Amino acid sequence: MATSSPTGHTELTRPDGSPVRVLVVEDEAPLAELLSMALRSERWDVRTAGGGGGVAEVARAFRPDAAVLDLTLPDADARAALAGLRREVPGVPVLFLASREAARERTAGLTAGSDAYVTKPFGVEEVIAGLRGLLRRSVAPTPRAGSVLTVGDLTLNEDSQEVVRGGVPIRLTATEYELLRFLMRNPRRVLSKAQILDRVWSYDFGGRPNVVELYISYLRRKIDAGRAPMIHTRRGMGYLIKAADAASEPSPAPKATSRRRSRARSRSAPEPV
Repeated sequence: MATSSPTGHTELTRPDGSPVRVLVVEDEAPLAELLSMALRSERWDVRTAGGGGGVAEVARAFRPDAAVLDLTLPDADARAALAGLRREVPGVPVLFLASREAARERTAGLTAGSDAYVTKPFGVEEVIAGLRGLLRRSVAPTPRAGSVLTVGDLTLNEDSQEVVRGGVPIRLTATEYELLRFLMRNPRRVLSKAQILDRVWSYDFGGRPNVVELYISYLRRKIDAGRAPMIHTRRGMGYLIKAADAASEPSPAPKATSRRRSRARSRSAPEPV
């Protein structure tokens, strides 16, 4: 059974099942403690460093999966911290904290393509969401017991990534597959567009919420076409998936032979008077 953190998100772990590790680089002790507490509420392993050369030593021992780096550190300290971090853990994704005015300019010379930033003032939920977007690229959610998800006559095999409904294989794109998997992991539960965007497209997705509507329509064409619907819209709330109602199964088309016999009988029947 999939586990959830206290904030209601699917729990992220390392491939071996241990908690993900996040390094917080912040020289203001109260803010470092606030961030650490928020990240530990996700059941993540958290360490802190004050900046500068000390970051490399902590990173060497801790081997973080992601880091939070405050760019309001003096320039020399911020750059030294990032250099030390990436020297010890090459390619580690970093979430930068920066003032709104300086965010783009200061991150331009520091960030790699996979990084992101959050502007100040920020809420801890924004930091958590940003980190989850980065971590999903390098670690996997805690697996369910068993790798086959089943809702009604629809099955999804998480190992082989095969999708079958009523014995008929269904081919999906990678994004369609992730969307369907998220729906099937939460059967009969209404999922909002924001939840779907966060899980399927990640926090730093630059598109518009109507991409969810678009991909829901793609899924319906493949999952529900010619069958009783399983994917439902709750207007103003979101989407859910549930087993099809047998009573709503489309009636089979009459057989051609039956139609011909019916027409033959009607021609031979006496005209009404």
